[in-house]
Amino acid sequence: MQLSKSMVLKGPCQLEMEEFPLPEVGEDDGILKLELIGVCGSDPGIYKGKTRGAPRPYPIILGHEIVGRIEKMGKAAKRRHNVKEGDRAIIEYAFGCGTCQPCLSGNYILCEKKYSYGSMISCKEPPHLFGAYTEYLYIHPRAMVHKIDDSISPETAVLISAVLGNGIRWLSTLGNMRIGNSVVIIGPGPQGLAGVIAAKESGAGPIIVIGMSHDTKRLEMAQTFGADTIMVADKQDCVKEVYDVTKGKMADIVMDVSGNPAGAVLTLDLAGNGATIVLPGLYGPETRIPLVLDKAVLKELKLLGVFSHNFPAVEAAIAIAKKNKYPLENMISHRFPLHKAKEAVELVGGFDNKEIPLKVVLDPNIK
Repeated sequence: MQLSKSMVLKGPCQLEMEEFPLPEVGEDDGILKLELIGVCGSDPGIYKGKTRGAPRPYPIILGHEIVGRIEKMGKAAKRRHNVKEGDRAIIEYAFGCGTCQPCLSGNYILCEKKYSYGSMISCKEPPHLFGAYTEYLYIHPRAMVHKIDDSISPETAVLISAVLGNGIRWLSTLGNMRIGNSVVIIGPGPQGLAGVIAAKESGAGPIIVIGMSHDTKRLEMAQTFGADTIMVADKQDCVKEVYDVTKGKMADIVMDVSGNPAGAVLTLDLAGNGATIVLPGLYGPETRIPLVLDKAVLKELKLLGVFSHNFPAVEAAIAIAKKNKYPLENMISHRFPLHKAKEAVELVGGFDNKEIPLKVVLDPNIK
């Protein structure tokens, strides 16, 4: 019997290695052999016990930034996804229950049962492998599978779905970003950098990225990806600087991916008349942010909450990755073996505040 080593979250801050048998594969499902797993900025919150509208169904396997090769797959699933064993594929975070109203309307991201990888499905019962911190992942019959060329490296591929795909959906699809729009991105982490790429590909400009003094390398990478102007919030008056860069117009679109409530507060001052403010950040279920909403009223701003990627956004992200125009793999600053997932998650979460990573990945092939 073949087993998969998996890092299991048994409770808040209780991450341990376990082994699970690989499930039998039917006509409509499959198994993916992981190549790389991204540690998302949301993973430390899950690790610490942050809920998502319902208690976490411990034990769970974390991880939803997924790339690997098809190990086994049923005939019907192969036809549906146009893949065969050995093909490289990325799999989306969410797949949905298929029966609730959001799923039936096509918005499986907002599935009422929260069917998704690495988040809200327990690994207690077979087929167990519903998270990416593992050697093998169960491919659910409703999983959103995207075949990709071998010309796309795993280092690039792991950033396609839940990083670049997010940026495209948040800014282009939902934010309606257009040619010539002035865009401000607060926070130069992976999602901020993905936003720069989405803005550049949409013909937006100027593209302004705001970080802090400790974000020097991230801000430099933002420029590599196409940012026109970078700003350091703890050294500059960013409101005045954006005013100057936009010649008084301020931004058409502002996105806060800083993870800091101060970033959300700043968006209202950086937005111009009729602008859209994009808010993907999860600041914490108990966090109350004092927004001066008169600014939103008087400028007729649109405040847009956004959550994840979907199939069209990921397909667009794959098309961008194929161009090899942006050195996406340069985002990866740290690589850990699977058994050091705890160390990786705590690094991303800034638990010791000694080092600020850019993008952390787990490599199940490192022993």
